[in-house]
Amino acid sequence: MTKLVKVLSEKDIPGRYKETPVGRLLLYQNTDVPFEKVDRAQLLIGMCMDNRKHLHIPDNFAYIIRSGGANLRHSEFKISYAVSVGDVRTIALIAHNQCGMVNLAARKDLFIKGLVENAGWDQGRAEEHFLQQAVMFEIGNEIDFVVEEARRLKARYPKLEVAPLFYKVEDNLLYVIEE
Repeated sequence: MTKLVKVLSEKDIPGRYKETPVGRLLLYQNTDVPFEKVDRAQLLIGMCMDNRKHLHIPDNFAYIIRSGGANLRHSEFKISYAVSVGDVRTIALIAHNQCGMVNLAARKDLFIKGLVENAGWDQGRAEEHFLQQAVMFEIGNEIDFVVEEARRLKARYPKLEVAPLFYKVEDNLLYVIEE
């Protein structure tokens, strides 16, 4: 069972994230805390490519990988780069509600039509593309996916903190996902 913890002040931040890059991310996004000067990335943020989401963070605060559904399965070299060369020790994975990577099958016809009309693809090629790729990018439930993706990345990078978070499009706030 999971619940979303709303963070509107420093006292709302769960103990494991207090005084960490995740805690600062929550404060920057959800409160009016002033930005600190940041010289190097403090964390890697994996989040959806959705255009409705915008993070309120200082320059240089984070590496950001945007991928449909915050699915980082095909971004591990980029993650490894941020960890090894960028020296980050924390990953924040941010899922959001109303994600287009949920129930992709319902968007199949729209997807194919869009590729035909907007990109000049033929119908058969567009359909084949959808059928081959959609299974890799379908995430199911947003919260369940980001929790499982955080577990997968924690197993792959055991020394890192990996925090699953949730962004609500309607209020632009980040929530901590508690299991």
